[in-house]
Amino acid sequence: MPEFNWICPHCQITQTVSDEKRHRSLQKVYIGDHEEGDCGLYFHAIGCSNPACKKMTTEVTLGTASRYDNRKNITAINKDLFHERIYPTQAGKIQPDYIPRQIVQDYNEACKISELSPKASATLVRRCLQGIIRDFCGISKSRLIDEIKELREAVNKGTAPQGVTSDSVEAIDHVRSIGNIGAHMEKDINVIVDVDPNEAQVLIGLIEMLFDEWYVARHTRQASLARLKEIAGEKDAAKKTLAKSEAAGNRDDKNEGKSADD
Repeated sequence: MPEFNWICPHCQITQTVSDEKRHRSLQKVYIGDHEEGDCGLYFHAIGCSNPACKKMTTEVTLGTASRYDNRKNITAINKDLFHERIYPTQAGKIQPDYIPRQIVQDYNEACKISELSPKASATLVRRCLQGIIRDFCGISKSRLIDEIKELREAVNKGTAPQGVTSDSVEAIDHVRSIGNIGAHMEKDINVIVDVDPNEAQVLIGLIEMLFDEWYVARHTRQASLARLKEIAGEKDAAKKTLAKSEAAGNRDDKNEGKSADD
């Protein structure tokens, strides 16, 4: 099989997958005559090449057969009857531990059911959005729309948390103009609203953007500053050690000089 580009769901690193980093198997389903006809179960596993990750991703597909070999074994699947990633189990992108667990749980659940029930998915993501604004920005109102308005005012006044830009608030506000999403921004976030799958995906994309531009960017910035502080501390300690060593050397030289005079 030719190599292909792939993004690891564990670490989000883009990489080229070779045959050495993947395993595939296709097994015919033997259950006699049944409505779906000849079916096969396809198993696919990929190992991450990122040295910092090296985790496995696996998925399974159940589908109807399209090709057979001379022994009438299935060699290809024509139509998927079921397809799911079984490890990691999250349907969305795996998020870092420093994002609040409840927010990530709502996000993962919303991704998982976005096609099965876009209405429930959109409701979860609206709650996720409110959780992000409350946690990251410290703004809590009875309605999500009021929290967005206060956030915009904070950005305009320059009092919003570092990393919260007018562009990101503008993106949040743009969602209000998209179909039913905007209409239901005014309502309780726990109310099930009528949206289509595309609208649900818009909301999911917004949450992923805020994860990256707010939480990940803040963590990266804090980690960089902490490393700079650590390096400065190491340099300062090295200078003090060197100064002590030089002072001790000077004392030894003086003592040797006195001994020579004696």
